Amino acid sequence: MSMAVVGMIAGMALGFAGYFGGFGAFVLVAALGAIGFVVGRFLEGDLDLGDLFRTRDDRRR
Repeated sequence: MSMAVVGMIAGMALGFAGYFGGFGAFVLVAALGAIGFVVGRFLEGDLDLGDLFRTRDDRRR
């Protein structure tokens, strides 16, 4: 199992704690799952956070 999947499962498990809150809990589960997925990809080395914060002009070089 990849670190991205582990991170996504961890985020969704944390979000499941707030499940009983209705639609707000659904949004919480989705957000924490996405954050867990991104953190897992970063820990695997598949994602460089510098790519997310560069300006558009820097990416073309």
